[in-house]
Amino acid sequence: MQWKEENRALFAACLNGLEDEPMVRAMDAIPQHVKGVSCYDHCLFVAYVGFTLCRIFGLDYRAAARAGLLHDLYLQKWEETDVGRFRRLVIHPQLALENARAFGLSPMEEDIIGKHMWPLTAPLPYYKESYMVSLADKICATLEMAHLYGLLGVRRNLRACRPALLRRAVQ
Repeated sequence: MQWKEENRALFAACLNGLEDEPMVRAMDAIPQHVKGVSCYDHCLFVAYVGFTLCRIFGLDYRAAARAGLLHDLYLQKWEETDVGRFRRLVIHPQLALENARAFGLSPMEEDIIGKHMWPLTAPLPYYKESYMVSLADKICATLEMAHLYGLLGVRRNLRACRPALLRRAVQ
């Protein structure tokens, strides 16, 4: 993956403070796929991978970064509900989309968030960026569940993005 300073700075500019919004930071208290990886960690990882894929392919990497960060903004601790695993997979994109609309989404960002679980959910994504973020989500979830998140230094590299995010906030 491209963990270069140039990418980190551009990624930070794409998020433009979205990563520090209280509703977004609330995902840090929600466990994700494995112990030690929060929903916020996962979403930041998906945002960076989606951003990188879209940048490589000449697509709208800003929309991919923003929507990637918001794609699981469902703010639900599933273990406190009676919603089954499969049902969660199907309903969480719409819950996330409803919450994410508070941040003024473009039609592309709405499509990315609402359809990131394709092919489990219908209809088909409309934008190429939607497919890229959906793919990024599956790659990231797989790396997390295979316990490669730490071995590959993902957390360390995502934290290294933090100085770029902070510098952007100061400028």
